[in-house]
Amino acid sequence: MSGITEFRQRAYHFLFDQHQHSGRRFEAFCGLFALFSVVVVFIESGIGTQYHLTYDEWHIFVWLEMGITLIFTLEYLLRLAVWPNPARYVLSFWGLIDLATVLPLYVLWLWPELGMNYLFIWRTLRAVRVLRILKLLRMMGSARLLWQTIVNARHQLIVFYAFISIVMVIAGALMYGIEGASSGFNTLGTSVYWAVVTVTTVGYGDITPHTAGGRAVASLLILIGYSVIAIPTGIITAQMTSALTEKKAAQRCPSCGTTCQEQAHYCHACGTRIKEEKQ
Repeated sequence: MSGITEFRQRAYHFLFDQHQHSGRRFEAFCGLFALFSVVVVFIESGIGTQYHLTYDEWHIFVWLEMGITLIFTLEYLLRLAVWPNPARYVLSFWGLIDLATVLPLYVLWLWPELGMNYLFIWRTLRAVRVLRILKLLRMMGSARLLWQTIVNARHQLIVFYAFISIVMVIAGALMYGIEGASSGFNTLGTSVYWAVVTVTTVGYGDITPHTAGGRAVASLLILIGYSVIAIPTGIITAQMTSALTEKKAAQRCPSCGTTCQEQAHYCHACGTRIKEEKQ
């Protein structure tokens, strides 16, 4: 039993402990291998379309996908075996991503009617595993800052997008009434789609107004689109500036390196005195 426990501990540090050199190297290998599998998907999609390759034929891409799936499957099972709480790992973000990298080929074998296009889409999710390399490069702090900025600005963003949604619905209803089916505005849904495309200044041109009233509404939406593009950017920039200011105002504990508030006299993690108290 002691040998099994020791093996699980070593495997755990190898798979999950990024403070050790072996753990960092293995995480980097997983990310690069996932990137390689995505490159294979892109090459296969081009060649498969040209030569009409299917998974009923035993060509090189079938063998590659089988090998990639086998490696990801063994890694996933090993992670489950060494994690203290397997159910928690399965339901975690990285656990779900690891599971998604394993399943595509098995799903195609079970339900071949799905077709290769769905398989291509699913397999490209492996690119998400490249984010582990960013974690190794100590960039996750910046990612957390960006996420916290979005969370702090969520109320302003919700109000903004709710207002824009109302404008889209009203503009779509106006175009549905003004233009009608003769100009391509067959339903309210189609009209709202046109409003969204117009306000984002994309303008596919698949549906266009033909009456003076419709063109007036389209012009108004284009002007609104140019006006509102900068609003979410401004909200997020203001929140990020505030977060960066607070981060700079914080101080680090000289003992354990924990970030503490500027006003703190003692570290909340280890209790070390940070600044001298005024007499």
